[in-house]
Amino acid sequence: MKRSFVNWTVLSLCFFFVSTLSAQTLPEMRMTPSEITATTNANDTYQVGSSELKGVHTKVLFGDPEKAGYYSILLFVPPHTTIQAHSHRDDRMATVVSGDWYLGYGDHFDGKLLKRLPPGSVYSEPAGQDHFARSGVTEVVVEISGYGPTNTKYFDPANDPMANKK
Repeated sequence: MKRSFVNWTVLSLCFFFVSTLSAQTLPEMRMTPSEITATTNANDTYQVGSSELKGVHTKVLFGDPEKAGYYSILLFVPPHTTIQAHSHRDDRMATVVSGDWYLGYGDHFDGKLLKRLPPGSVYSEPAGQDHFARSGVTEVVVEISGYGPTNTKYFDPANDPMANKK
């Protein structure tokens, strides 16, 4: 019994050290709202973790949303943009940085189910749960964090901008 305890302890410590060695290191980062918006490029088409809609783009702050591990992105959404019902495979938490963001949960866009989320608001995107959104009269910036890999799956495939590009 003592030998199995020692073996289990050694094995556990090995797993701990290997996972520690392969873990990502969080860099120091401080950004004011004006610095955040200054780092974006309106012509940027980077779409990792986003809706794939024209004009919507992301900036990766940490990690890689396409790989296993923690990630954080900034989502930039132009004014008057509607994002149809979709889900992601991972649980995500979000904070509205700027602009008025309107979010609802369900498998189809319904303006009556939208809740206005002003800057400073937080919301969740539970794994596999459909949600939809709309921006107001100004650009919206949202910080989103999750544990990848992430994806975007539209409830109605006809609403998927990537399917329409094919």
